[in-house]
Amino acid sequence: MIDRRLGWVLRGLLALPLLIALIVLCAKHWTPVLDLAMTELRVRDVGGRHTPLIGLPGRIGTFPNQGSHPGPLSFYLLAPVYRLFGSTSFGLEVATAVINVAAAWTAIWIARRRGGRRLLVAVGAMLAVTTAWFGASVLTQPWNPYLPLVSFVVVLLAAWAVLDGDHVMLVPLVVAATLCAQTHVPYLTLAVSMCVVAFAAVGWRWWSTKVVARPEVRSVLIAVAVAVLLWLPPLIDQLRNTPGNISMLRHHFLNPPEAPTGFGTGIRTILAHFDLWHLMVRLFGRSGDYFALVADLDGGSWKRGLVVVVVWLTLAAVALRMPDRRPLRMHLVAAVATVVAVLSAERIFGKVWYYLTLWAWVIALLAVLASLWTAVQLIDRHRRQPLPLLAAGMAVMLIAVGLFSIDALRVEPPEARLSHGLAAVVGPTAAALDAGVAGARGHDGTYVVLWADAYYFGSQGYGLISELERRGFHAGATITYRVPVTNHRVVDLEQVTAEVVLVTGVNIPIWRAKPAAVQAADFEPRNAAELAEFER
Repeated sequence: MIDRRLGWVLRGLLALPLLIALIVLCAKHWTPVLDLAMTELRVRDVGGRHTPLIGLPGRIGTFPNQGSHPGPLSFYLLAPVYRLFGSTSFGLEVATAVINVAAAWTAIWIARRRGGRRLLVAVGAMLAVTTAWFGASVLTQPWNPYLPLVSFVVVLLAAWAVLDGDHVMLVPLVVAATLCAQTHVPYLTLAVSMCVVAFAAVGWRWWSTKVVARPEVRSVLIAVAVAVLLWLPPLIDQLRNTPGNISMLRHHFLNPPEAPTGFGTGIRTILAHFDLWHLMVRLFGRSGDYFALVADLDGGSWKRGLVVVVVWLTLAAVALRMPDRRPLRMHLVAAVATVVAVLSAERIFGKVWYYLTLWAWVIALLAVLASLWTAVQLIDRHRRQPLPLLAAGMAVMLIAVGLFSIDALRVEPPEARLSHGLAAVVGPTAAALDAGVAGARGHDGTYVVLWADAYYFGSQGYGLISELERRGFHAGATITYRVPVTNHRVVDLEQVTAEVVLVTGVNIPIWRAKPAAVQAADFEPRNAAELAEFER
């Protein structure tokens, strides 16, 4: 009973900073652009005849015939809360926070099942550090590289629990692994490897004991059935389309357009995420600047990370001689994940963007948790009384929750500058369409959205399509953008009532000079100093 109450206390602490962030974001209007506008379009489609079958478009293949991330599970999970909050952009932020809180609570549940009070507090502290490190901006926006981060903690802990004999954990493992793998393709090999390790462990137990327990068979069958169900949409897409998205993914990664970065870059990239000194220093010294946060998440020093790895491997060797095998199994999960992470990172081609390896921080923190667990057991063997670690663990958790809460108080919506600019022109544009400007016919017309964007490669153009659709207009794009906006939002140019053109920067005077163009809205996002700098 005490452990159950403690578990709910930890869950409440983990949810608190995200609740604060949502209260702050509720007062700040957000108009999604680029990837997040594309995400909202797909979440809006869930449950209808155009329910998405694959994930968000990615740098897969060649534009405009680009592929997408593997699956749509994230859209399905976002949709209920999104609709509960009136299908607003804020509802999208709430839905993202709910997914992350649910994942954190699931991780607490796994810890309580497998480890007792000490492990419960230790996992709570790990989750608190993890979520504080990623920050409120990352964990409240439904961008596909960010959305699976906390769920990946569940993948690792569930795989460890299965290795430790808890066959029931196959089901949450499959669900969390599917969410990660479908949402962002860099998680795919990691998620699959963890599932392979877990199912192999169950198979090994059956083979070594010559006993196949009925409850274990039931768990395996349920997990397999859930996996098949969750992967049906991408399989349906593969069967319905030529080429299917699975074929495009396979072709792209088997025939990359550039040479991979190589083993050296891969191992240095992962080692940089084991730099705990960088994590601690930046966590305490972090500003509210989103771009500073991104620079922090990119990793620290690979040399300091190497020191951490050497200490971890030393303690893993110590765990081999410990009677309690739970820490050793956690070391094993972290080791397998690290090896797969290096192999994945060395296959990256092009620039190694920070968001491609964010999961490496989670692996590093799991390795640290396993190492601390081993060290504590080693010390306890030489003491009459166990170390008083509950207070230390709670102190770490409270500090991390406090830092996360401070960060939550100053959170801003994603791409706030672009969002603000788009919001300024959406209302007047909609009013012009309703007023019949330039041949428009209000909500009875069909509109194609075009853009001549000097700065952000059409980021706000995708947002404009979404915002006009939110207001009930039939707006879409040309066939060139069929993948980003989805096929059913492609507009036949012969049936277009009017063109809505978003123009920025040096393109504005060019379009103002066009005889047929009517300016519906105007917004200058730069202040006087920025304009003067631009002129210079």
